[in-house]
Amino acid sequence: MALDENDQLIIEAKAVHKTYYTGNVEVPALRGVDLKVQKGEMLAIMGPSGCGKTTLLNCLSGLDTFEKGTVSINGEDITRLADNEKTDFRAREMGFVFQTYNLLPVLDAVENIELPLIVSGVRPSLARKQALAALERVNLAEYASHRPGQLSGGQRQRVTLARSVVNTPAIVWADEPTGALDSQTATEIMDLLCDLNKKEHQTQVIVTHAPEVAKLCDRTIYMADGLIEREELAEQTT
Repeated sequence: MALDENDQLIIEAKAVHKTYYTGNVEVPALRGVDLKVQKGEMLAIMGPSGCGKTTLLNCLSGLDTFEKGTVSINGEDITRLADNEKTDFRAREMGFVFQTYNLLPVLDAVENIELPLIVSGVRPSLARKQALAALERVNLAEYASHRPGQLSGGQRQRVTLARSVVNTPAIVWADEPTGALDSQTATEIMDLLCDLNKKEHQTQVIVTHAPEVAKLCDRTIYMADGLIEREELAEQTT
């Protein structure tokens, strides 16, 4: 996707600071990060372990708090929202894909997928219909009644992806979505993410160590010591 300065801004972070405390030791994780993401952009976040990649994703998405700065999503300053308001906002506007899947082992695939819809107040019958449709999109319709323990790693990540997009969110946050997968399955997951981005103009923020994943994104930011040190735009193809 070619970026345009007139595109709608969907994520804006200003001077975000985050510090972790271990006993009497202060560990600065983010040291004044500024970031803007346009609607429909695929953004990769790269850098060495411990540089603040996941912390930034968690702060941007409202999963974690921070001491100073502001984060706005679709014009909504999430730093002003109460915890329950943040939960509702995430359920409506966001989807999440994690390396560790974060699926509930006691629920089958379709029940895991419909969970964010139930949380956001969708009636159960409609939630089930939408969850089954999401499974169909990731080519796992026949595994609807399988629990996570009965699925391969790639299948579990497909279920996670289906859950992340079942509510047609404006933003999908992905933390090492291919990190636990073999190369072929990783390619399939990224193909699905790219397809969602192209067809639905969905914004995606992807933390990754994999250069092959970053190459699929519109822009890559590189972090070091809690700051964004540089960025690269994808090469445009004709």
